[in-house]
Amino acid sequence: MKEPSGQTYLVTGASKGIGRSVSLELAKAGATVVLLARESEELAQALEDVRHHAGDSIAVACDLGVPVDIENAAKVVLEMTDRLDGLVHNAGDIQPIKPLLQSDASGWARSMMVNLVGVQHLTQALAPALRGEHRTRVTTISSGAALRPLASWSAYCTAKAGLAMWTRCLAEEGAESNITAVSVAPGIVDTAMQNTIRSAKPEDFPLRENFVNYHKDGQLSDPDAVASSLFDLITAHTPEQSGHRFDVRDL
Repeated sequence: MKEPSGQTYLVTGASKGIGRSVSLELAKAGATVVLLARESEELAQALEDVRHHAGDSIAVACDLGVPVDIENAAKVVLEMTDRLDGLVHNAGDIQPIKPLLQSDASGWARSMMVNLVGVQHLTQALAPALRGEHRTRVTTISSGAALRPLASWSAYCTAKAGLAMWTRCLAEEGAESNITAVSVAPGIVDTAMQNTIRSAKPEDFPLRENFVNYHKDGQLSDPDAVASSLFDLITAHTPEQSGHRFDVRDL
C-alpha cells in the first residue's frame, strides 16, 4: 500500500480527539495536513505536534456553524494548494441534548450547520482542489446515531443520518471526477463529546447513566487507537468501497 507521503489532507475538528489523532497519523506517514477547527490553544498545540512530522502543515481557524468562516477557510486552503488528496469530515457537535419538543430552535439549527450543512458548504467551497487527475478520498465520521434514534439526541441523530446519505450522494456524483467517499462509525471514543454527554442533566437525557457507566467501566476507545484503525480506510479506500459505511470494529 502506498503511503500518503507528499499528499495533502484536510481534517476538520482537528484540535482534539479523533481529528487530532488522525492528523498526527497522516503527518507521521509523510502527508501535509490542514488542521481545521475553531480557534483555541488546543488547535495551536495540535499544529505544533503535527509539524514535528510534517513541517508544511497549517492550521485554519473555522467554525463550521458560521458560513463566512467556511468561505474564509476555503480561500486560505486554496491559496495554499490546488490539490487535496483527502478530506476527513470529523468535526461534530452533540448539542442540544434535550427532548425534541423542548429543544431550542437555534441550537437545533446550529447542529444541522456543524454536522451536515457545513460539511456540504466546505466541500463545495474546496471543489477546485478536489477535482482533477488525482484521486480525492473523502471520509465522513459517522455514528451509531445515524441509524438509531436516541432520546434527546434528535438533532445529532438527524444530522448524522443526513450525513450518511450525503456521503453516498458524493460517492455517486464524485465518481466521474475521481472523488470517492466513505463513512465510518468510530465506536464510543474517549473525547470531549463524551464529557459533554456525561455532563447532561439527567432530566434532559434519560440515557445519561449508560454513558457514565461506559466511562467508569473503561469501555471508551482511545482516539489514537481509533485513528490507527482508520488510517488505511482514509488513505487507501477503493472505488469499489466508495459509498459504503464501515464500523471501526470491523477494520
